[in-house]
Amino acid sequence: MKAVVLEKPCTASELAVQEVPVPEVKPGWVLVKIKAFGINRSEIFTRQGDSPSVKLPRIIGIECAGEIADPSDSSFQKGQRVVSLMGGLGREFDGSYAEYALIPASQVYPINNDMDWVKLAAIPEMYYTAYASLFDTLRVTKGETLLIRGGTSSIGLAALQLAKSAGAIVISTTRNTNKQEFLKVYGADFVLLDDDSLSEQLFSLFPNGVNKVLELVGTVTLKSSLKLLAEHGILCMTGILGGEWVADNFEPMIDIPSGAYFTQFDSGVNFKEKLLVELFGHIAQHKMDVPIAEVFPLDEIAQAHLLMESNKANGKIVVVNS
Repeated sequence: MKAVVLEKPCTASELAVQEVPVPEVKPGWVLVKIKAFGINRSEIFTRQGDSPSVKLPRIIGIECAGEIADPSDSSFQKGQRVVSLMGGLGREFDGSYAEYALIPASQVYPINNDMDWVKLAAIPEMYYTAYASLFDTLRVTKGETLLIRGGTSSIGLAALQLAKSAGAIVISTTRNTNKQEFLKVYGADFVLLDDDSLSEQLFSLFPNGVNKVLELVGTVTLKSSLKLLAEHGILCMTGILGGEWVADNFEPMIDIPSGAYFTQFDSGVNFKEKLLVELFGHIAQHKMDVPIAEVFPLDEIAQAHLLMESNKANGKIVVVNS
């Protein structure tokens, strides 16, 4: 089968497809024929050597959509439509950058719809992360104000859609003036330029701050985001688009405002299948249009990574197998 095997840290241009054996099925695991998968920022970090827990060589890729090729001893049926995400996929064992993947049956989830493979592949990690962050962690409700820091990222766009569908007032940020109008068209109630005047911009609109903050940029903007919370507001840190894992000089007694709350969401920990089921129901109920930036064949995996690194993609980057 074709697969992208990461032998050592490398640049996007060095990624290449090679021929490797199809994985042999074993008890408790199922073989999935991968139809399509989304590209994620964490895979960029792994490719660059910034995921020390990932032992190389490894077929990377933390999510996929496809069909059961061999159900092994599971209750799945051959040809059944499924998705899988996280749980060690592409990190502890070989992942989705391939034509087939051997995955624990316990982390393969049936999909009961006829959505096309590209749209389906764009949903699992992007929308699950946004959905769980908003509704299971932040508990966003109708009429609340939500600031999305990193609004043009794929998760930021998914969060914007989901929050608006729930009746929240959404303020999205971007560092690119050329993307401000895009966010407005996409549904943001307010779009703020993420520069040194962000606090001034926000407090001119909401003098008491915002109810909820979805922090996708990460540690580099965390302290300033906390200061934008209203009394009893909540900040959920979900992303690290800024690339820094550790916050410098973070002092909780000083940097977390009194009466405000700071939490985080990690899609790789405590995955809840019921939220995934709820998510697909929510997307169908609200007839959401999943934002696809561009679609590449597996042979063009390098170009897909280059696009992700350029920060020019407005939506999810999807790779398909022929």
